[in-house]
Amino acid sequence: MTNELTDRSSKPVATWLLIGVGMIIVQILLGGITRLTGSGLSITEWNVVTGTLPPMSEQQWFTEFEKYRQTPQFNLLNFDFTLKDFKFIFFWEWFHRFWARLIGVVFAVPFIIFLIQRRFKPAMVKPMIILFLLGALQGAIGWIMVASGLTGDAIYVKPTKLALHFIFALGLLSYTFWFAMELLVPDKKFVISRSIRNFTLLIMAVLVVQLVYGAFMAGHKAATAAPTWPDINGYLFPPGMMGNEHGLLNLVDNKITIHFIHRGLAYILLGLVLFLTLKLYKTPGSSLYNKTRWWPLLLVFIQVVLGLFSVLTSIKIIPNQWGVFEWMAQLHQFVAMLLLLSLVWILFIVRSKAAN
Repeated sequence: MTNELTDRSSKPVATWLLIGVGMIIVQILLGGITRLTGSGLSITEWNVVTGTLPPMSEQQWFTEFEKYRQTPQFNLLNFDFTLKDFKFIFFWEWFHRFWARLIGVVFAVPFIIFLIQRRFKPAMVKPMIILFLLGALQGAIGWIMVASGLTGDAIYVKPTKLALHFIFALGLLSYTFWFAMELLVPDKKFVISRSIRNFTLLIMAVLVVQLVYGAFMAGHKAATAAPTWPDINGYLFPPGMMGNEHGLLNLVDNKITIHFIHRGLAYILLGLVLFLTLKLYKTPGSSLYNKTRWWPLLLVFIQVVLGLFSVLTSIKIIPNQWGVFEWMAQLHQFVAMLLLLSLVWILFIVRSKAAN
């Protein structure tokens, strides 16, 4: 399909999609800030249109604060919050939602313009529909996630729903990036290697599981459960990993189990990407391929180091303050996205067979 799509008329569409990639990365980072500042439950309603603007008067602020005062998070955790404290967490959740709306506008307006200009070829129609559906689904999952923290005795959103929200966001990011590359990279740049492609697919599968467990780490605030390295609280295999009487629930609810799996998968990924890089360097290809085949190894190494520092600095967490741990956690999330995109790129440029 790439030859059919790559021409001068497609370049503006590709640029538009790459702007979308950048905005989605910012949106995911804003989600991380929202989580780290405990802001995600500050807005208790999902008003698509009327929620665009923040409260504009003191009375409106008091109204929103009163809604928050009815939540379990306020009553069980933030009961000492003042209106000033509330305004701080409200801002990050509002900005996160505002940026999502802005992405919608940036998608819709050029889409209409390009439609009028007849820039969309028939091969672009299906990817466009998928992009729209993924974006709409992500918004719905976001609200389902927030709603999970507004009832019962919940003081945070459910980690499983946080993981779902995170993975779908990364899916949208990867698909948008892939579609842009389809419009920019001609077939002659591709490298043909079935073994490399299959091995990259294996790494991608492991990475997806790792990203899910990264979300579990964040949702359970599990970094503080074992702020040591290279051991886990003095053990290679820490006790208590099957402490939950419901067995398999330990895989999603037990902090030590989640910690152990997340660390173990990091080491496995480092080894897999190192082996992939050796295979990539043994396989000749285009100049574009040669310039980019080292990206996954560099990024996975940086990611492991950032994960290590995130764990070690978790003992410095101060509630409601942004510190060194929060910076490490944000960088860890940012590099995770870059690592994912670097592997998507390898998967894109290395094909199992030549295009027809």
